[in-house]
Amino acid sequence: MILSLPLTLRFSSSLPIVRRGSRYGFYLRHPPLRATFSAAAPETHNSSKKQEKLITPRSQDFNAWYLDIISNAELADYGPVRGTMVIRPYGYAIWESIQDYLNRKFKDTGHSNMYFPQFIPYSFIEKEASHVEGFSPELALVTIGGGKELEEKLVVRPTSETIVNHMFTQWINSYRDLPLLINQWANVTRWEMRTKPFVRTLEFLWQEGHTAHATPEEAENEAIQMIDIYTKFAYEQAAIPVIAGRKSKVETFAGACKTYTIEAMMGDKKALQAGTSHNLGQNFSRAFGTQFLDENGQRQHVWQTSWAISTRFIGGIIMTHGDDAGLMLPPKVAPVQVVIVPIWKKDDEKMAVLKATSSVKETLQAAGIRVKLDDSDQRTPGWKFNFWEMKGVPLRIEIGPRDVSSGSVVISRRDVPGKQGKVFGVSMEPPILEAFVKDNLDAIQSSLLERAIAFRDSNIVDVSSYDDLKAAISQGKWARGPWSASNEDELKVKEETGATIRCFPFEQPQGTKRCLMTGDPAEEVAIFAKSY
Repeated sequence: MILSLPLTLRFSSSLPIVRRGSRYGFYLRHPPLRATFSAAAPETHNSSKKQEKLITPRSQDFNAWYLDIISNAELADYGPVRGTMVIRPYGYAIWESIQDYLNRKFKDTGHSNMYFPQFIPYSFIEKEASHVEGFSPELALVTIGGGKELEEKLVVRPTSETIVNHMFTQWINSYRDLPLLINQWANVTRWEMRTKPFVRTLEFLWQEGHTAHATPEEAENEAIQMIDIYTKFAYEQAAIPVIAGRKSKVETFAGACKTYTIEAMMGDKKALQAGTSHNLGQNFSRAFGTQFLDENGQRQHVWQTSWAISTRFIGGIIMTHGDDAGLMLPPKVAPVQVVIVPIWKKDDEKMAVLKATSSVKETLQAAGIRVKLDDSDQRTPGWKFNFWEMKGVPLRIEIGPRDVSSGSVVISRRDVPGKQGKVFGVSMEPPILEAFVKDNLDAIQSSLLERAIAFRDSNIVDVSSYDDLKAAISQGKWARGPWSASNEDELKVKEETGATIRCFPFEQPQGTKRCLMTGDPAEEVAIFAKSY
C-alpha cells in the first residue's frame, strides 16, 4: 500500500535547478532559532517564574521583530523537521477567519469544495514541460513505501494542476459538463532551502481553485474574477491595500499563459505576493488530453484556470499592521475582537466585578461579537493589558468596582496608544454598549486600512529612467515606471538591483509613455520592488 510506513522522502536533484516563475522571489537568510521561538524554551504563560518576553523594536531588526511577535503572540512554532511550522490555535484561528470569508465567496460564485490526494505520480509532473522545469528544485519525492522500492516515485503535492487534469479528463465528456468549478483546502510541500514562518515553509496550508471552461473568454473572465475576490478580501477584511495586476512573462507561473497577482507592501517596504490567479490556457489540457465534445460535435481541449491564497497571508497581516507592542489585528479577521479585563483589589469587590463582566460578555456575544473574558487571577490587570495588546485584540474593556457602581466601562483601542485611545464612562446598557463597540470596531478597521494606504503610497516612486529606478530601490522604495523592455533587460534589473517586476497594475495612467530602460514606446507601467 502506498500509505504504508516507512516512506522515504528525498530532495529532487534529477533535473536542473531553475529559478523562474512567480513563486521564485528573493529568499531571505534563514533566521536563527530564537530562544523564545523554539522547543528549547518550554515555559508557558502560566509559569510563575517566567520572565516577561520582550519584542525587538521593529526599526532595529524587522526580521527579529517578526519572529518575536509570532512567538509571543503564540501564532506558531518551528516543527521538528527543519523548515516546517506548527500553527498554534491563535494563528490557526486567523486562518479560519480567512477560510470563512473566502469559502463563502467561492460558493457564491458557483465553486464546490472537494479533495485530491497529496501523492502524485512523478510522470504527471513531467507531462507539462515548463511545469516540471519550474518546480523541479522544490519537489519532495517518495521512493519507498511499505519497505519496498516503488515502481514509480511519487511527488508530495507542490500544487495540483497535474492530478486535477488527470481527473478532469475522466469527468469531462461534452460541453454540458462545463464549466467545472472546484476548490480544495489542502496542504502542499515545497522543499524550500531558506524559510520564514508563514511566508515560506516546506509545508503550508492554502486553498487552490481549479476550473475548466469551453472558451478562452470564460477562462480569462474566471481568472480575473478570482483575483478580484482576493483583492476585495485584502482591502475589506485584512485592511491590506494590495496592488492587483498581471505578472511579467518572467514571473508567470510555470505552465500558465497569464498570471494575475495581488502585491502587498510590508512594514519594511518589501513586497509580498499575497495571492495569484492563473489563466492556464490549454497548456495542461493538451498535455493530459482533457477534451470535450462541443455543440458542433467537434472535440476541443478545455481552457483552464487555477488560483490560490495561503497561510502566507497571515505573515502579511503581521508585517503590515504590527508595531513594537506586538500584533495589531483588523477586527474582521481577529479571533478575539474584544477582551474584557476585570479589576479588583479586595475580595469583597470580586463577585460584583465578575458578575458585571459576565453580563457585558453575554451582551456582546449576543450581538455577534467575538469576545474573551480574561478572569484568571494568576496575573495582574497590567500584565493582561500588555498580553492582549501583544495578541493584537482590537478593543479592551476594563471593569472595576467604580465602573460597577456607575454602570459603565472603560474601553481602549489597540490602534491608538495611551490615554488618547481610551474612553471612560461608556454605559453598560446593552444597546448603548453594543453600538459603541461596533462603531469602534468599524473605525479601527477603517483606520488600519487608511494607515496602510498612506504608508504604501508614500513609498512608491514614479521613475522615468533606469538610474531613477536604481535610486528608488536603493532607498527601499517601490519604483513605478513605463516598461516595454525584453526579458533579458528584466533579468538585468533583478541581478543589479535585487528587485523584480511585481506586476503591471490593472490601474494604468493615461497618456504616452517611454520605457524607462530602452526609451521605446511603452503601453504600460510596471512596479519594481524587492520581495519576500
